[in-house]
Amino acid sequence: MKKIIVVGGGAAGMLAAGTAARRGLQVTVVEHMERTCKKILVTGKGRCNVTNDCDPATVLKNVRGNPKFLYSALNAFTPADTMALMESLGVPLKTERGRRVFPVSDRAADIADALARYAGGCKVVFGEARAVTVTDGAAAGVLLADGRLLAADGVLLATGGLSYPGTGSTGGGYRMARELGHSVVPTTASLVALTAAGPARAECRAMMGLSLRNMRLTLLEGDKPLYAEQGEMLFTHFGISGPLVLSASAYLRTETAKETRAVIDLKPALDEPTLYARVNRDFEKFANRDAANSLSGLLPAGMVPVILARWGVPPDKKVNQITREERRRLTGLLKGFEVPISGKDAIERAVVTAGGVSVREVSPRTMESKLVKNLHFAGELLDVDAYTGGYNLQIAFSTGYAAGTHILEEK
Repeated sequence: MKKIIVVGGGAAGMLAAGTAARRGLQVTVVEHMERTCKKILVTGKGRCNVTNDCDPATVLKNVRGNPKFLYSALNAFTPADTMALMESLGVPLKTERGRRVFPVSDRAADIADALARYAGGCKVVFGEARAVTVTDGAAAGVLLADGRLLAADGVLLATGGLSYPGTGSTGGGYRMARELGHSVVPTTASLVALTAAGPARAECRAMMGLSLRNMRLTLLEGDKPLYAEQGEMLFTHFGISGPLVLSASAYLRTETAKETRAVIDLKPALDEPTLYARVNRDFEKFANRDAANSLSGLLPAGMVPVILARWGVPPDKKVNQITREERRRLTGLLKGFEVPISGKDAIERAVVTAGGVSVREVSPRTMESKLVKNLHFAGELLDVDAYTGGYNLQIAFSTGYAAGTHILEEK
């Protein structure tokens, strides 16, 4: 019986391990955390957005980094295949807004446990992999940090990226790949909160924890729109976060932003003239109130002090004394609340790592290295990443399936 070692017991690694074991290979998973699939436990806010209920072409449209590389893998193991597998492993699924698929239980642990069952015929060794050994140009085993040498006929690296290092993604796979001669595209945070610049940082801190729903976020670089979408976001102690912001961050290709700003439309359903008329109606109703007490129908309470300060109208000014120009200025603020962006939050807090092992050096059908025979890659370690919506986990499953299907296949 031929032996393979899978380094990394995450989504890609466990899917690959179970797939390879079903082909009759003897599989050992090397995992340096105390349990497998630890990162899955924190995905989707602990609910695990396991995939997206769409066809492969739609997944590819949502892949930011190297979509063409994933064509074969995604068509060989589709979102429908992922859903069918999870259901067969005893995890009922449901589809929510945006075609996002979750376990009915809303428990990410159910997905982690299902993957452990899928790879149940595999041996799990808990330890840190330090290097892949090579004999005659082919992967021949894995050296562990404690000195143990595990021999194998093939090796799969599925060690993840740099996001959430507490779950095991510490970047060791990049080092091992480099030592084997592979190029590693510089890594950067993707799907991550954005940091505010200048006085806006203090404003965001003042609104920390405030969530905005049904608003529209536009990310601009100079006058160039990078991203625009309607949905939900929130303010943090250093800037902005939430679903829309995480998606928008994928369009910033560096850790720091230059002339970038987020523009928040608090009333996307109303054009400016309609909103101006709405402001006037509210002000007629509250004619004898102070300006500070007249905005409750237009804004969440947590935003009122910040909007007042930007508006520039004295808080104690009577509503019936507010000029037409001041009303137009308020309307403009509601339609375009700007937050200058200085960059991204730390990669350790990103949902996904962009960059990684260059896909030019990996076979797209088999995930085998073009430089080292019987060495395969899968998951976030590769230079592939997607937007939010379950697409990144689908990439992990599809690349894991490709590697598990083709490692040590007869040629």
